[in-house]
Amino acid sequence: MDSSDLMNRHRQFPLEKAIAYLREMAYRWRTPWVSKDAQKNRAPFRVLISTILSSRTKDEVTAEASRRLFAQASTPQEMLSLSEKKIARIIYPVGFYNTKARLIRAVCRRLIDKYKGDVPSEMTELLSLPGVGRKTANLVLTLGFKKPGICVDTHVHRISNRWGIVRTKTPAETEQALRHVLPKRHWIEINSLMVAFGQNICTPISPHCSQCGLHKYCPKIGVKRHR
Repeated sequence: MDSSDLMNRHRQFPLEKAIAYLREMAYRWRTPWVSKDAQKNRAPFRVLISTILSSRTKDEVTAEASRRLFAQASTPQEMLSLSEKKIARIIYPVGFYNTKARLIRAVCRRLIDKYKGDVPSEMTELLSLPGVGRKTANLVLTLGFKKPGICVDTHVHRISNRWGIVRTKTPAETEQALRHVLPKRHWIEINSLMVAFGQNICTPISPHCSQCGLHKYCPKIGVKRHR
């Protein structure tokens, strides 16, 4: 799909109205923990480690595991003073806790060896860190450094396609497509807004369309059943 097709889809769905609605309703929904913690602490290292923990893990589990871990170690240097087994015990029961413990140590070692313990603020450098993909890198850029970026996870990918503003098969494709249709002023906030919306209303299976203020505008692409 070329950029002109994307812009046509953008004009058909009231994207600005939708974002205003999500922003208005956000106070009713629980803010994703990584975003909430970033608003309070504004520490790129915390964003990086919390996002690693959050993969395939419920938000409340991520929150508790992150709090326990940061109480023990809040810098790469302090993190490396903990053994892999101890990190795994601290972060349990996050998904793949043994693998994530090993990954956290590898990331911290790279930060110390190559970046003097600082988290880099450029996409290419973030992607060079062990196990860091575009989702994690974009969250670090947007939440940790307040730099423009579009973090696309399963919620952003699903909702963008349901709204019909993109027609993509993967989150990576969605990120690139959204760069054409989403005004840059919304890039940083779009992940937090859509994740909260996706967890509470626009759920993966049988979304709560009757409770959604965007019900009459949404083409519900791909939705087979809704409430």
